[in-house]
Amino acid sequence: MMFETSIAGSLPKPSWLAEPNRLWPAWKLAGDELAAAKRDATLLAIKLQEDCGIDIVTDGEQSRQHFVHGFLENIEGIDFDRRIEIGIRADRYKAMVPTVTGPLRLRGRVHAAEARLARAHTTRKLKFTLPGPMTIVDTIADTHYGDRATLAMAFAELLNQEARALEADGIDIIQFDEPAFNVYMDAVREWGVAALEGAAEGLSCTTAVHICYGYGIQANIDWKGTLGGEWRQYEQTFPVLADSRIDQVSLECRNSHVPMALMELLPGKDLLVGVIDVATDRVETAEEVADLIAQVLAFVPAERVFPCTNCGMAPMRRGVAEAKLAALGAGADLARERLGA
Repeated sequence: MMFETSIAGSLPKPSWLAEPNRLWPAWKLAGDELAAAKRDATLLAIKLQEDCGIDIVTDGEQSRQHFVHGFLENIEGIDFDRRIEIGIRADRYKAMVPTVTGPLRLRGRVHAAEARLARAHTTRKLKFTLPGPMTIVDTIADTHYGDRATLAMAFAELLNQEARALEADGIDIIQFDEPAFNVYMDAVREWGVAALEGAAEGLSCTTAVHICYGYGIQANIDWKGTLGGEWRQYEQTFPVLADSRIDQVSLECRNSHVPMALMELLPGKDLLVGVIDVATDRVETAEEVADLIAQVLAFVPAERVFPCTNCGMAPMRRGVAEAKLAALGAGADLARERLGA
């Protein structure tokens, strides 16, 4: 089917599960009650996406407090009791992060429970998101490896172990989230894409990388205001990704200042084009979504266009996120109707 829809990955958590409208929400339950609530929230997230006409669904990241730290919790060599405040994304904002204190090793599976639960409860294509190596390195402190590239390669090996297991669980698409690719462009060329490919090594399922300008939090909105009339960060990263083995690239488009012509730098790649803005509560209309899809077709073949959200929806109000999902599904339907697809 043309214009298969998807989301970047995360959805808001129900207020009975975690603090609402927070990027790093505290859980409201513990122990077995928390585990059961995470399962319930995951099933609700899948049902919501299906009801809104989303073709490629995710677990909504309902079992993870944060898209990076949710993966780190099952890794030896990371001390969560040794948290320090650091500036991440080139000091765009501050975060309290754990510290790498020794050699990294998986204690076991990380996301088996949520992946298998999601797979058992949907017949649609299922995407699972993992943090990319560079973004992990930018969201953690390190007193052991002493070199960002070396640390990234260590994380890439662990990500690859989990990604291969997720594929065996029946996941159709594994996406690595790399917002840091829009910040450290020199490092992307020097070691970032190599680490990304290491994380995806040996996978036969579809692979994707998500590169955005960040969640709709105030620090990111303020940063975007400093980027000028044209946002050309993708111009530096897309050519490197075009030569990579990654199948799909997820990018920000709606209400951004990214020149659409930059999409032509990714020949042969599927593009998950952000047609829904996560930095505003204004809900797009189906017509607006379809119109933007039509504009994208001037630069990308229709069979390679996958309408998506600009970024994750984790910090958004649930009602707004649900309305935007409905607009995404309806807009893609309208775009198909207009093309007779």
